[in-house]
Amino acid sequence: MKMPKKIAAVDIGASSGRVILSELNDGILSLAEIHRFENTLRSDDVFGHQCWDLDFLEGEMRKGLAIASKKGPLASVGVDTWGVDYVLLDENLERIGPAVSYRDHRTDEMMEAVFARIPRQEIYRRTGIQFLQFNTLYQLAATARQHPEWLARARHFLMIPDYLHFRLSGALSNEYTNATTTQLFNLDQNDWDADLLAVAGLPKEMMMRPVEAGTVLGEMHSLHGGDAIKVIAPATHDTGSAVAAAPLETEDEAFISSGTWSLMGIESKVPFADAAALAVNVSNEGGVERRYRILKNIMGFWLIQRVRKELGSPDHAGLVTAAADEVPWRSLINPQDARFLNPVDMTAEIQAFCRETGQPVPESAGALSRCIFDSLALSYRRVKEELETLRGRPVTRIRIVGGGSRNDLVNQLCADACGVPVTAGPIETTALGNVCVQMIALGQLSGLDEARTLVRRSFPLTEYTPRQCVPEGVWDHFQSFSALPAQEGQA
Repeated sequence: MKMPKKIAAVDIGASSGRVILSELNDGILSLAEIHRFENTLRSDDVFGHQCWDLDFLEGEMRKGLAIASKKGPLASVGVDTWGVDYVLLDENLERIGPAVSYRDHRTDEMMEAVFARIPRQEIYRRTGIQFLQFNTLYQLAATARQHPEWLARARHFLMIPDYLHFRLSGALSNEYTNATTTQLFNLDQNDWDADLLAVAGLPKEMMMRPVEAGTVLGEMHSLHGGDAIKVIAPATHDTGSAVAAAPLETEDEAFISSGTWSLMGIESKVPFADAAALAVNVSNEGGVERRYRILKNIMGFWLIQRVRKELGSPDHAGLVTAAADEVPWRSLINPQDARFLNPVDMTAEIQAFCRETGQPVPESAGALSRCIFDSLALSYRRVKEELETLRGRPVTRIRIVGGGSRNDLVNQLCADACGVPVTAGPIETTALGNVCVQMIALGQLSGLDEARTLVRRSFPLTEYTPRQCVPEGVWDHFQSFSALPAQEGQA
């Protein structure tokens, strides 16, 4: 597995982006962060939508790659980002309209409008994707209603990482793992669903058949002379990349890709898209080597990120310490409630939820943080039990990967709430998965199993075992929140 050239991973999340450089020495894989930049939502001056600044993101990506190339020749580069958001191009390959964010409120009430044309059960049967109001299907339906002229001019549909790959290589493509997040991809047909595309306002003739993760899309010119650099599509959905590098060892282990969102699930060779799966609203997202990610989106550290900002950006570690000193399970929220997707004031919204449900209202920074952390841990337990019911077997271990795996308090609370051992790490699994899929494409790894063995060998992991049980009254109280309106991101 000798690697003469380095591999660059461009990993852009909903709050920040990085360019990561990988190197393999003596069978150990290492990563180095070359360039980091913020990714901030901006209000569009013309339409007032909450949007991503794609020109800024492309500029920072290129800046990072230029720095990386000075460290030595690059074999390849691949881009992963968050899912569901997209770019429309016209016949001249120019962007149409701004890149509107999934957190924009244009999709409010759009789910019901779509269900009036295709029933909810039928959409799930076709796609197996969790119902969330910001899915691409509902974003496009909102565009068809609010800006039909954009769709009339559109000739190409690209997800955000597809667009950045196009800017690097000139190649137009849709990558499979991200295409499946749209709720427009048909599980049985293994292609875009014509009826759902019609509801979304896109002709199927405009869509490209998605390529597999690990496809060499083209080349970009070397930044400092020498050979051209291959542009390889990794699992372009960041969760797809994170799960590819999650150090799973058995089929009875669950994963949590923990960051702005907590994506919790299992890996499966077959989808779960029956009535029982619909009842608990799980997603069947495409993965590397066609291994399905049976998962649920949980409103993760977005909650504490917003509260922290509203508190004047105190040190995150200090908030964790303050939370650890608070009374456990005192105040809880349902992180899945749509009210927490993008409120004007997250702190006030959390306090209002507690007030409305007859709980003590968290006032201090520690109490607010503890409320969020306890609620996340109980959300993990709920999803764990749903997954166990679907598969008919218990989950024996949970592996928390990503930036959130550094939060010792939440990791321990997860072990306590779920009653199983928790393994935390690696932190940079999204970039790791991005790199590993590129290595597979380059012939440096045989496949996903060898990649995970390399990850376990190269990076330290931390173990947490259950210490105390959650009181039944607390669990029953939390469960009652699921009966409240507007849960699961439904308007």
